[in-house]
Amino acid sequence: MRNILESPNDPWLQEDLERLAASDLPLQELEGRAVLVTGATGLIGSQTVRALAAVNRLRRMNIRILALVRNIRKAEQIFGDLLQRGDIYPVIADLTAELTIAAPIDYIIHCAAVTASKTMVTRPVETIGTALDGTRSILELAREKNVAAFCYLSSMEVYGQWDGSRMVTEDVMGYVDPLVVRSNYPMSKRMCENLCACYRSEYGVNVRIARLAQTFGAGVLPGENRVFAQFARAVMRGEDIVLHTAGQSEGNYCYTADTVRALLTILLRGESGQAYNVSNEAAHTTIAGMADFAARVLAEGRIRVVFDIPETNTFGYAADTKMTLSSAKLRALGWEPEYSLEDCYRRLMGSLACQEQGQ
Repeated sequence: MRNILESPNDPWLQEDLERLAASDLPLQELEGRAVLVTGATGLIGSQTVRALAAVNRLRRMNIRILALVRNIRKAEQIFGDLLQRGDIYPVIADLTAELTIAAPIDYIIHCAAVTASKTMVTRPVETIGTALDGTRSILELAREKNVAAFCYLSSMEVYGQWDGSRMVTEDVMGYVDPLVVRSNYPMSKRMCENLCACYRSEYGVNVRIARLAQTFGAGVLPGENRVFAQFARAVMRGEDIVLHTAGQSEGNYCYTADTVRALLTILLRGESGQAYNVSNEAAHTTIAGMADFAARVLAEGRIRVVFDIPETNTFGYAADTKMTLSSAKLRALGWEPEYSLEDCYRRLMGSLACQEQGQ
């Protein structure tokens, strides 16, 4: 294996990866095994691939990292020379078609999904198809390979709408209106979770589910335009933050490296058939509150928060909800978040600055 760093042009991300590799997770269980990561050119998928590569370099684990992508050029742009190191094997495939992989696979982390809200409202049928067809395809592969464990990345959106009366734990569900087009995302996530449960019941696939909060930090991909990236860039450029909603929806957040460590915790320590919230309760705030935090604290009052609310939901934002995710079940597995909301932003902005310098 060639001695190439996992993210040589981003010291913020590189530090995250090396800290994860040095963690007390039972990573020795992956030694000499093959791990398939779907959605490997997405934010979570790409960082999971890099994290496993860091484990290989620093701990000599000889993990075969199978990175499933649809577009090899995009993979080359994201990973660069890392693909030449010898421990990452790109698998080019469309998850919505029949999937055939000859190589042995011991673990699967299924990250592939539509994540852009605008796509959810402009291409809702395709969003549902990607979720259901893709998840069934990868579960069939898990069944065929008799994997040791399968981790499905779900979302906090499965919980639907809440009134804020209690912490949201994994055993409860709120309301999702099936006649609202934007509901395609939370409803398809619910159906995919049920698919996982059904494959476990009928075929014995060892599944576990991670319900992710909004995740950001060092290593966000070029072109990222979700609200956290918009706020960070506004601070960096000295521009006012523009909100297209009243911003009253409560956001649950988690730092990227904390989330990747949570996925590996769930994969290696989680209980089969169980779901786990991945969230940092201390980083909970409303969208408007986070915008105010960015303008007041990060920009030190040099920018303002401006409201420009359209008459229709052209941006595809989810319905407002008052929800605080509990991560107690995940913490019981030994996981703890290490980064605060301010850490998330400081490290995100450092990483974005590295990207801009490299352009």
